[in-house]
Amino acid sequence: MYLQKLALSGFKNYSQSELTFSDKINCFVGNNGVGKTNLLDAIHYLSFCKSFFTSLDTQNIRHGEEFFAIHGSFLRGNDTHDYVQCIQKKNQRKRFLINKKEYERLADHIGSFPLVMISPYDRDLINDGSELRRKYIDSVISQFDKFYLDNLIQYNKALVQRNALLKHFGEQNYFDSTSLEIWDEQMIRLGEQVFIRRNEFLLQFIPLFQHYFGFLSNGSEIVDIRYISQFSGDSYRDTFKAALPKDRAAQYCTMGIHKDDMEFMLDGYPVKKFGSQGQQKSFVIAVKLAQFEYTKNIKGFKPILLLDDVFDKLDDLRVSQLIKLVSENSFGQVFITDTSRERIRSIFDTMEIDHRIFGLPLSD
Repeated sequence: MYLQKLALSGFKNYSQSELTFSDKINCFVGNNGVGKTNLLDAIHYLSFCKSFFTSLDTQNIRHGEEFFAIHGSFLRGNDTHDYVQCIQKKNQRKRFLINKKEYERLADHIGSFPLVMISPYDRDLINDGSELRRKYIDSVISQFDKFYLDNLIQYNKALVQRNALLKHFGEQNYFDSTSLEIWDEQMIRLGEQVFIRRNEFLLQFIPLFQHYFGFLSNGSEIVDIRYISQFSGDSYRDTFKAALPKDRAAQYCTMGIHKDDMEFMLDGYPVKKFGSQGQQKSFVIAVKLAQFEYTKNIKGFKPILLLDDVFDKLDDLRVSQLIKLVSENSFGQVFITDTSRERIRSIFDTMEIDHRIFGLPLSD
């Protein structure tokens, strides 16, 4: 599967633009602010029905325009063509169509055209709080496991209700164990299933991540991801129930899978504290490449890979290793942004692989 053509109208800094791509590597080269990342975001829309960067779609309408439209033509391995459209008008709901037929639910599109994006913002996975890391692992699993997504949604609803009850009990200075028990049972049943599925996922994911990091670093460093949970090695029900006195004092649920985290390790130490900028960037690139491999294994074909400004903070060895890696047959179509045309040309001068280089800004 690959994206043959992309057409934009009124999207961010693009008035009218149309591009035709290589089925292997495509490079958008230009100074900062000319719209390289905006092109990647448009491609992201075609896969996930939303921007990688903002949750408010109308913010992506070009100044002075009334709407934006993104059109993509995809070709699959069996020579099947698919035409995907995303249209957002001011003060109207977003429309998403495949082969000119509109989706009733955007969720029905997710996973049809798998994509992995590597961005400078990925370093937030290392440096931000546990919520972002939970959201990341949940998003990867949920794309291919609707049962997991449903359990997670129902768990979070039960969490809100239980927290409201605990707060109410504290404010009214009384306690009703029967009414709390309803939400306890839901959170225990659903939380245990989410916990088990996260563990199963990481057992598959971590070896893929370690493989890609080892390739990028030429095997010079050892990395790991540790799943941090309050339930590791203990009975889920007993641990949850034992937290009730603390929950009543705090007036919210202090224990559960909503507190889980992942610890990123480099040579036995937290990469957040001891990793250089280059090591941290290599770490998150390897995480996303592992996501690519995991997605490919589930779907049975290669996702599209977007690499946004990945060369900054990487030494020459890691840049060379990364390009060598994505040029191999295990990867499909790749989109790369960079500020240096000379760097891009020097890389591909030494490689025999089909590629296209687009100089930006584009002329409308």
